[in-house]
Amino acid sequence: MAREDDDGIIELLKTYAKQETLGPLKGAGRWLAFGAVGSLLLGLGLFFVLLGGLRFLQTKFDTTFDGAWSWAPYLIVFAVAVVVLLVAFSRVKQPSLNKEPN
Repeated sequence: MAREDDDGIIELLKTYAKQETLGPLKGAGRWLAFGAVGSLLLGLGLFFVLLGGLRFLQTKFDTTFDGAWSWAPYLIVFAVAVVVLLVAFSRVKQPSLNKEPN
């Protein structure tokens, strides 16, 4: 009789361990996968927008940024990239995987 109780407790512990570890790990995996894909796509899109802005500055204002000022479009695009990154990092709200508010 004691052996059956031990088997029940062991099964209960196995079930509890699976519930408390595998469930959150699957959720964390989905969270990380969507975050990685989203950040990759946003980064790629930002790259092309910044590259387009650089080409716009170089072609539309070619006489303004000629000669000694040829570096200015690069500085402008870099400054825009820094501002976009600062805004993006300031909007990050969830520091962890926990759904409960602090």
